[in-house]
Formats: sequence, C-alpha cells, structure tokens
Amino acid sequence: MSKAQKLYETATVFARLGILAFGGPAAHIAMMQEEVVQRRQWMSEQQFLDLVGVTNLIPGPNSTEMAIHCGYIRAGTPGLLLAGICFIFPAVFLTGLLAWFYAQYGALPNVEPFFFGIKAAVLVIICNAVITLGRKAVSSRKLAGLGLIAIILSLLGLPAVAVILGLGLIGAVNLSRPKATGTTLMQVAPVVLGVGGAATLPTIAVSTTHLFLVFLKIGAVLFGSGYVLVAFLNDELVHKLGWLTSQVLMDSIAIGQFTPGPVLSTATFIGYQIAGIEGAAAATLGIFLPSFFFVLLLNPVLPYLRRSPAVSRFLDAVNVVSVGLMAAVVIELGYGFAKDWRLLVIAAVAFAMNYRWKKLNAALLVLWGSLAGYLLRLV
Repeated sequence: MSKAQKLYETATVFARLGILAFGGPAAHIAMMQEEVVQRRQWMSEQQFLDLVGVTNLIPGPNSTEMAIHCGYIRAGTPGLLLAGICFIFPAVFLTGLLAWFYAQYGALPNVEPFFFGIKAAVLVIICNAVITLGRKAVSSRKLAGLGLIAIILSLLGLPAVAVILGLGLIGAVNLSRPKATGTTLMQVAPVVLGVGGAATLPTIAVSTTHLFLVFLKIGAVLFGSGYVLVAFLNDELVHKLGWLTSQVLMDSIAIGQFTPGPVLSTATFIGYQIAGIEGAAAATLGIFLPSFFFVLLLNPVLPYLRRSPAVSRFLDAVNVVSVGLMAAVVIELGYGFAKDWRLLVIAAVAFAMNYRWKKLNAALLVLWGSLAGYLLRLV
C-alpha cells in the first residue's frame, strides 16, 4: 500500500471514530483496538497494549493520544497529524456549533433522548475490550493479582495515575518478566444529559494569545478524566481569571461529555463564549497541541525502552493495571444500570448482538444504543 493510500485510510478510520466515539476514553480506546488491531492489523496486540499503558502515564487526553500513536505507526509523522486532527475535528466542529447556538439563544437544544441508551451500548464495547486485552496482559498469577488490586483501588476512588504508577513500580521490582504486555484506560466520562440555561458572562477583554497560553498550560499538565478537567477549569477560569461563571463552566463540561470524541472539546465551547471564533480556535489549539508533542517525543523511543528488563517489567505491570482500571469502569457502569430496566435491556441486547456477530462493528452498537434509548424513553 502506498503512502498516500495509508494516509487516506488513516484519515477515514479516525474521522469515523471521531464521529461515533461516545462514552469517554475507555470506550474510545476499545473502538480503536477493534479497528486497528483486530480488523486492520496495523499493529500487534502487544504494541497496542504498550501504547495504552504508556499513554496513561503522560498528560493529556488519553484517547486522543492513542489516535495520534496509531496514526504515527501507520503512516509516520503525517499520519500522526492526520489521525489526531481527524479524531478531534468532529467533536470540535459539533461543539463549536453548539457554542454558537448557546451564545445566540441562551440555552442548548434537547438532545438527551438520543444519548440516553448510548452508555449501555458502550458498556458492551468496553467489556469486549477488557476481555480481549486482558487475555494478552494477564500472563501470570502475579500480574493477575496486580490487575485485581487495581480494580479494587479504582473502585475505592484512588486517582488512576497514582494506581498505575504505584502498582507499575511494584511490578518492576517484584515481578519476573512475563512474555505479554497489556493495557487500557480508565474512567469513562458519563453522558451528561441535563444542561441549564446560559448564564451571563463577565465582561472582560481577553486576548486570544492569553487564552491560548492558559489552555496550553492545562493541556500540558492535565492527568486523568474529564472530572479532573472540571477542577482545572474551575480553578483557572472561574476563580483565578474570572472569565467564566460556574453555570457556563458546567454547561461547557456537559457539552464536552455528550458530544462524541475527546471531552477536551469543551475547550472549543469555552473559547467561543469568551472570545468568539478566534477564542474557540485558540483554546482548542492550546489544549490539544501538547498531546501531539508528547506522542512525537515518546513513540519512537518506546521499542528501545522495551529492551530494558526493568522498564519492560514496569510496562507489563502498567498494562495489566490499565486493564484492571477499565474493568472497574465496567463494574461501575453495570452497577448504575441496575437502577433502570431500560438500560439493562439495551445492554443485554447489545451483548447478544456482539456474541452472535463476533466481528460486529462497535459503531453499530453505538447506533443501536441511541435508537433503542430514544424509543424506550417514550415508554
């Protein structure tokens, strides 16, 4: 396959994922694993697992960084840029439209019924990835034990980065090196459905350069899930700078969570509210730019790190811990669904569909969840 064909394939794959990737980073990574490992075989399961494990240890949006990693492996630096942009753009475009609507009319359109059932379908997607990646990651009883500990610590509410680093270091010291490696991601950002009306923004003149630098700083140091992003934005934009009200911030976070793709597209919405189209562009560029830099710096050296026995043991432990964190997401989602029979029905049918058609595309499960959720909301 020529370089141009690889770039075209990379663009189409990640543009489609960007449109259909609902449910937060764990779901996004599960979809990528199905697409680039199982369906297209761009890399081995071990390579994919290593990338997810390492991605958990660097700042930035994990699923976006995974898209960038996959693009780099498939088509070099041009593929890196193309995969990242195509994965981010659908979310940014949709968020930008909603930001305009919000600024014009002071509220958001009611799209909640269409997103009600998606999270149930996402549960199936994540569960399937846990099973697939877990088979590769868990190659010894010691690694299985680390994975179980990771599930328990995650359910107890410990920060994901602390769990990954702590258990990874334990694995590096105490484990004899197994042959496999595994990994995956952490919390799924739940679909936020209730969105309030717009609040009046403070009348403060903000330069796009200043806006860009603020979001660049956030993108360079942000670890964890969308909930961590809320804390960063609240501290920086509401309390320190006074650019946003708490109401507008929460509406912004809601937009980032119920649109597809990375939750950091919230930056587009916020930038538009503060400084119009130029502000949206500056905030978006600032928050995502560090991810491209981190991946470009890290990806080429990962094979060399694997050659070190100590680093290799650390990566093996990090990988299985990451799978454990994803399993914790499945448990949390499943527990939440027990309160609503409609979500249980959607999840059960999605499981049956996935069992019956082993190669069923995750996008079809997302579409099923959306349609079924809309219809069951009418019951």
